[in-house]
Amino acid sequence: MIGMIFILTWCTVGMIRIIANLPKDDRKRFFLSLVNPKIMLKNIRDIFCDCLFHVKLWKRNRLLGYMHSSIAFGWFMLIVIGHIEVFFYAPHRAKLLYFPIFFRYFMAEDDSTMGGAFFFFLMDFFLLVVLSGIALAIVKRVHSRFFGMRRTTNPSFMDLVGLYSLWSIFPLRLFAEGFTADISGGSFLTESLNHVFHAFLGNHMNMLPTWWAYSLALGIFFCALPFTRYMHIPTEILLIPLRNAGVRIRHPRKGYAEAEVYACPSCGVCIDACPMGVMKTHIKDTTVYLNRQLRRHNETRIEEISDKCLLCGKCTAVCPVGVEGDRLRIAQRSARKYNISPDYSCIDTDILKKEASFRAPASGKVLYFAGCMTALTPQIRKSVESVLTRCGTDYEFMDRDGGICCGRPMLMAGRFDAAEEMIAKNTDIILGSGADTLLLSCPICYRIFRENYNLGKMRIVHHTEYFAELIGSGTIGMLHGSDRYVFHDPCELGRGCGIYDEPRAVLSAAGELVEAEKHHRESICCGGSLGSLTLGFGKRQAMTENALHNLTAASPDSIVTACPLCLSTFHRYADRPVMDIAEVVDRNMIPADSNDIDD
Repeated sequence: MIGMIFILTWCTVGMIRIIANLPKDDRKRFFLSLVNPKIMLKNIRDIFCDCLFHVKLWKRNRLLGYMHSSIAFGWFMLIVIGHIEVFFYAPHRAKLLYFPIFFRYFMAEDDSTMGGAFFFFLMDFFLLVVLSGIALAIVKRVHSRFFGMRRTTNPSFMDLVGLYSLWSIFPLRLFAEGFTADISGGSFLTESLNHVFHAFLGNHMNMLPTWWAYSLALGIFFCALPFTRYMHIPTEILLIPLRNAGVRIRHPRKGYAEAEVYACPSCGVCIDACPMGVMKTHIKDTTVYLNRQLRRHNETRIEEISDKCLLCGKCTAVCPVGVEGDRLRIAQRSARKYNISPDYSCIDTDILKKEASFRAPASGKVLYFAGCMTALTPQIRKSVESVLTRCGTDYEFMDRDGGICCGRPMLMAGRFDAAEEMIAKNTDIILGSGADTLLLSCPICYRIFRENYNLGKMRIVHHTEYFAELIGSGTIGMLHGSDRYVFHDPCELGRGCGIYDEPRAVLSAAGELVEAEKHHRESICCGGSLGSLTLGFGKRQAMTENALHNLTAASPDSIVTACPLCLSTFHRYADRPVMDIAEVVDRNMIPADSNDIDD
């Protein structure tokens, strides 16, 4: 009872604090969602799928999924069935919070009270399910590779207290109910254990120590819970309705950010996923350790970890809880002042007024924005322009002579005001162009224009999507050669924007498409991301080589990507040609009206 009162009080106060720290509009959005039937149904479904069944973990790792769901759902069913038993057999005790938990201690089996062997069976069955999950958890702690995990999180002292008390609860419950099964009743598990006890101990069994130990283990776990990784259990139940209400990180430490930090289960899945995990010296720079330092308010380590991150988003993609590691880092950066700001002194003043130089509005006109990184990889720009010209597209090159950055570097540094200034200037230029389609060849720019710009009805499209449409509509044909291509999913294009099928459709039209070992959402960052503010090229090399090893597993002839940064990074270390998808299209393209094919 002490433990239960403590944890319920702690969770209630914590929930009130998190909701109170939300911005006013987010708080209103959250409360309105609680009376929206559609969102409420989604909340219930997500809580069952994510908190009890761990569906995301099942999809990623079945053994790990079973381990978590057996403990979570098994314990949940023990609680539910315990309450049902009280409702049927001792309804006058229903108001006592402890009674369902210690039902087998208080009740004796007789004709008037315990008539149902069915409930005995269910209680033993789910207790066995939980015990099987505990056994797997012990194996995982000793030998994580059995679960396909190279590394797991090092537990803190309080984590160990919570861990061992949790592991103790259910074996102690088994022993306690086994001792009293001949009095209170039992089923295949507890009755069998009771026979064993009688065989070895005779009729002089003292049942009290096991029930005391069971109660003590529960009390210790509940009292330790707020200071351990297991605080994710109640916090995730709050995080899900917040997320479904549309609430997002607005403050680096309060409100939704705090809910995400405490919802982190410290499972360590993000350690193997993180590209920095290839370097053993950087394991503690992963998201799970960032959340630990945020809980400890260790400002020095928070700054170090936040600045090193490449912001590739893979930790967010694989997290079973949906903790946004990349956004948490950007939020931490926004709390500090960096000595950077946009400087337009090097840009011709005519560019800032470029909307006046565009032609009059024309239906179907395309505005091509290459971006800063494409300017450093001219082969991409030349190939895009070649394809557009050869297929007769009416287009305008927005930043041919230089232009304004999309604002992504400022956003990654947490300089939101400076980024908004850039966004406003670019918006004026784009809307003044008269174009109805904005074409991007840089995934970084593409994501920023989709998420941070308000361009009205203008269509925003990446060149992989645009080329796939040209091929699909028959505007251009493709020479299908014998080359084997592997496609590298850029972080911002794949995990960031969900563009996976279009580039593969284009490459399949040009030759044979083979897949990397890890692809789509599991794609490995090239290591060249501009997201890191402190990681040097020397340390990035190991990440790039790891990504290349993943891409060449199927022995492709060429590596193809759709990001100028990835192209530039892979070029340094690849042992085979690396191309942008625009180069492949330009090389294999046959215009629809062409009568000749140059063999």
